[in-house]
Amino acid sequence: MGQMTSTGPDDGSRLRPLAAGRGPLLERGGHVVHTTRRLGELVSGRPPGITGHQWSTAGRATLDVVVCDGGTGRPVFAVEFTTPAAEAQREIRMRDAVYAAVGLAVLRIQSATLRPGPHARRVAEYLIDARGYAAGMPEPGDPEAEQPVGFRDIVGRLPDGRSGHVNDLGAIARAAAVEAYVARQLVDPIVRGLHVRWTNGPVEGWAWAEVRPGRCLVERVLLWEHRFSCGVDAARLAGDLAVTAIGEHLRRIDAREPDLVPRRDLGRDFDRLRSRRGEMAHRFDFDHLTFD
Repeated sequence: MGQMTSTGPDDGSRLRPLAAGRGPLLERGGHVVHTTRRLGELVSGRPPGITGHQWSTAGRATLDVVVCDGGTGRPVFAVEFTTPAAEAQREIRMRDAVYAAVGLAVLRIQSATLRPGPHARRVAEYLIDARGYAAGMPEPGDPEAEQPVGFRDIVGRLPDGRSGHVNDLGAIARAAAVEAYVARQLVDPIVRGLHVRWTNGPVEGWAWAEVRPGRCLVERVLLWEHRFSCGVDAARLAGDLAVTAIGEHLRRIDAREPDLVPRRDLGRDFDRLRSRRGEMAHRFDFDHLTFD
């Protein structure tokens, strides 16, 4: 393999409009959303600083969601869904090198449960709306501007009629947990969670719900941001996506019980996480949690 070359971010001029063909997934907020496109379709030739081997390998990689400008058709950002240990790290690094070389913003979502088929549309809608909201916010620290409520903190009416954070991707799953508790399918109606940001690494979100006494349904989601931001803290977004993954299991709990983790094992995992606080980019705010 050719040696990895460090490349600075490009201005995006090598990103080309997606060719007409199969229809888009949706149009929203001045954007057109496509699914399942090869990276090579988005880039005009091998970028400078990328070896031939890097380009031939990365160019074949599939992006699950590509959000394009509705006017020019050029890619604005993309989303990848991956599973734990799904790919060799060197292939991911080659792909990341191309992203950096052409200035493509990418959000990578790693989850054992979330998949592009059932989740691509909702995630794309959320990210487009969040970015649009953030674009209208005043500059941070402007003393003359009233700081509005952040996108994730907007309160309104939820689908179940309650008042809550309408831009919490896990809101439907949280409501489903309450319904499952009423139906005696869970022993606790609350989906709990935490999130951390690793220094020079991904952000990580955990969510869990106690299904049987001492046995929990657990989901973990990791996010990597490559030149990407939607105005919602990525660690918080990872936590919300982990709750969303819990909701996928709750939808099928009538048909089959999901794999459960003993609460004591979850506690040991939490202790290992807490012991790594020195590797975290921000203060660890979850010392109050117990799994006794």
